[in-house]
Amino acid sequence: MAAAWRWLRHNALPIYAVLATLYLLVPIFVIALFSFGATPRGKLTFALDDGFTLEYWETMFDIPELNEALLTSLELAALATLIATAIGTAMAIALVRHKFSGRRFANLLIVIPMATPEVVVGAALLSMFVYAAFSLGFETLLIAHVMFCISFVVVVVRSRLIGFDRKLEEAAADLGATPWTTFRLVTLPLIAPGVVAAGMLAFALSIDDFVISNFNSGTTVTFPLYVYGVSLRGIPVQVNALATLLFLVASAAAIAVMWQQRRAERMSALPADIKTN
Repeated sequence: MAAAWRWLRHNALPIYAVLATLYLLVPIFVIALFSFGATPRGKLTFALDDGFTLEYWETMFDIPELNEALLTSLELAALATLIATAIGTAMAIALVRHKFSGRRFANLLIVIPMATPEVVVGAALLSMFVYAAFSLGFETLLIAHVMFCISFVVVVVRSRLIGFDRKLEEAAADLGATPWTTFRLVTLPLIAPGVVAAGMLAFALSIDDFVISNFNSGTTVTFPLYVYGVSLRGIPVQVNALATLLFLVASAAAIAVMWQQRRAERMSALPADIKTN
């Protein structure tokens, strides 16, 4: 009994981590299961009476409205990611590398959008667009998504820059590199894993957003808005297949980024003569 108690105390944290991870992944497992044969039996109700089938994977792109909503979400997320990553990376560099009046206040402003409830942000943006006589649609959605993605990009890239070894940049400057050349050939490659991770996070937040999009979409329908709309009369099973596919693609991308980060860390730890061989 004492030995079992010692083992439990020693492994309590890993066990808790595994259980918490499984709890988070249960909805994804259910969606994946339903994508292989669940048939609608009413609003938000499915059954597996006919066994497993690939029918809904083969016909996942047969619903025109669903395809249009998915393409809109992908286009919106891609543009928001590019813009937010570029602006957020520049802001992170400015906040970490430069001292200026109002720097602490700027850091506070970066955190505020992350801590503010989405319903408040969405309502505030809608009020601003209405006051400025903006026509709600794809453009207002893009502005809104860039706005809330920037904060996350700044936080991720800033954490990468804080542990950055400035001696590498100084060595490049001593060898005659201009500031732009140093940034392009030294700084950017070393912080690239953080920038890519920030971009992936921005993409995930954008393609997944519902609350802010619901306030500022106008007649534009994104994938989350489409799913919410059809849930009122029954979600097509093809949605489960598309959601599973998106999860698999995102997981593969995350694994690739993690592998690249660990590879970059191992390379940076090697002596210079080994790297050049």
